[in-house]
Amino acid sequence: MFKPTPNPPHTPSHLFQVVPEATTEALMVYASESLASASVMASDFAGFVDGTHRNTLLGIQQVIMLAELSVNRVLDTIDPQD
Repeated sequence: MFKPTPNPPHTPSHLFQVVPEATTEALMVYASESLASASVMASDFAGFVDGTHRNTLLGIQQVIMLAELSVNRVLDTIDPQD
């Protein structure tokens, strides 16, 4: 399908920012914890719905879990910065 107008330019929000001094390890730990929480929330919520909506939520939970595994793998390779 042809779109007659281009997408408007995306201006990022400056409301939330990552502290420039944050280490890679700290950012990855935060990402891992956030993904773990999102995985639990999606899994818990899937218990309240049926049918295709449940399958969708469980699929989302699986994608989150795979991302969490990837982040944890990166954490395993990072040398602690003392």
